[in-house]
Amino acid sequence: MRVILNPNGQIELLLWLDFSKKWFSWWKKPVDTCDFYNHCGPYGACNDKNETLSSPCKCLTGFRPKFQDQWDKGNWVGGCVPEKALMCKEDGFSKFSKLKLPDHAVLLENMSMSACESKCFQNCSCTAYAYPNVTAGSIRKCLTWFGDLMDILDNQPVDSPSLQNYGHDVYIRVHGSQLGLKSHSHNVLKKSPVIGIASATGVLITLVLGYFFWKKYLGMEGSTEGSMSETISKARAEAAKNDAELPLFSLKRVLAATNNFSVANKLGEGGFGPVYKGVLLENQEVAIKRLSKKSAQGHLEFMNELKLIAKLQHTNLVRLLGCCIEEEELILIYEFMPNRSLDKLLFAPSNNTELDWGRRFRIIEGIAQGLLYIHKYSRLKIIHRDLKASNVLLDGAMNPKISDFGMAKIFEINQTEANTNRVVGTYGYMSPEYARYGHFSEKLDVFSFGVLLLEIVSGKKNAAFYRCEHSPTLAGWAWELWKEGRGMEVIDASVRETCPPDEALKCIHVGFLCVQEAPADRPTMSSVIRMLQANEATSLPPSKEPAFSTHKNSIPAAVSSSGQTPASFSNNTVTISLAEGR
Repeated sequence: MRVILNPNGQIELLLWLDFSKKWFSWWKKPVDTCDFYNHCGPYGACNDKNETLSSPCKCLTGFRPKFQDQWDKGNWVGGCVPEKALMCKEDGFSKFSKLKLPDHAVLLENMSMSACESKCFQNCSCTAYAYPNVTAGSIRKCLTWFGDLMDILDNQPVDSPSLQNYGHDVYIRVHGSQLGLKSHSHNVLKKSPVIGIASATGVLITLVLGYFFWKKYLGMEGSTEGSMSETISKARAEAAKNDAELPLFSLKRVLAATNNFSVANKLGEGGFGPVYKGVLLENQEVAIKRLSKKSAQGHLEFMNELKLIAKLQHTNLVRLLGCCIEEEELILIYEFMPNRSLDKLLFAPSNNTELDWGRRFRIIEGIAQGLLYIHKYSRLKIIHRDLKASNVLLDGAMNPKISDFGMAKIFEINQTEANTNRVVGTYGYMSPEYARYGHFSEKLDVFSFGVLLLEIVSGKKNAAFYRCEHSPTLAGWAWELWKEGRGMEVIDASVRETCPPDEALKCIHVGFLCVQEAPADRPTMSSVIRMLQANEATSLPPSKEPAFSTHKNSIPAAVSSSGQTPASFSNNTVTISLAEGR
């Protein structure tokens, strides 16, 4: 006996028949075509029980196949689109009966049916609503959908207590001229599959676990289109809540600003996707970050930035100007930073001459002020978790602005620390307690700031030391020179002769305090700012040896999920979304 998962997502139980020397298919699921997730694509209704239909997929009334030639060939994954473009205030809602509730509904507070309709109608991003009696008693709840409607099953059983998502009326937004059309409804009930298993309990458990693994992983998370649709639905709901703070840009406007996402406008690309320079109609330059449809990392990060950065306003944080959530595009629009990221100037020999000591010190102070704001003075208490040179952008006056809040974590006002199973960030900037145990607090950002401060002073990449025989980190190398009274040698040679020695050495000292092994030994960002502004370096507290300064204590022992200690830190500064054994 064996269980296999077929490439089409079907799980099958096979028995070996000795007399025929063949495998016999004893049981498989799903059997029905419509049991496959989102089989007919957006706005496509699946019904494989009506023998009068030539195919199991049919567009809802008022909709047409998105790709007619593919649809005619039996490829329904593209789904359907409205026959007439929606006009928002000129639209209405058409009733569709006996449907399975589509995925990714947004639950609103208890309200009357008319209030539910009004709430959806007033929000142009709301594509459908339902008012199902899904709870005991007389309590009714308003369900709304934002974005394409996914996994629609037609002709579903009504009033079955065991099938609460089935057999409901769903009111879908259509063009006003479509309201006179007959609603989509049939009378044949969908039969539930009957499973006959006469086997040991262990086999049954294997089947159940295997099926639910398929349903969750392959049918849902494994579908890029489904995942994208879910993110779009959530993003539209989030944008609707923040529309007073975060303007929505049309895709047409974004395409015009970027010359249709031309290669000439491309500034770079990260795990989220490509970033383009754009010019709005009012000649305002912007940076436009477009989520790549191939990106597995970007969905969570997009939602995080949408929730966070719109609520953050500080001169040392990159300002989010708006977003575009349209036609399966997830786009963020930021203020444009003409001098790009700090690492481009700091670590390029031909460019670091632009960073004299005065500019470096202002950049250090600006980053510290930005961190203090998100830790203490913003509307939300936030831990950035991925502070590094490439996430600090420079405006036309070389003022630093912290960017990329996709990995950030919100804290409660009185919360001081937390744990996570999802270790994110960049090796070399992670504090020991976070890299080893997933334990983080604002002292994680302090540690990252200390590494970044030493990079700014020295002009050297922390990652460049990972194979160094004596010191695997920048802090370890600087500490050895510091102990020998050779602190001036830590300073970048291009500014060593022109910088105020006391101020530069004070910065190095503060950097050491920030990268201490124990979080309690590290200062808060308010203390860091006071120390940077102090006139006397002698007033600073003494520093202990930095964390990861020798090979003996340099490896984050619990980073690998396989239980094996990694050989070294990553030799680049690419953000990781999950630390695990490779």
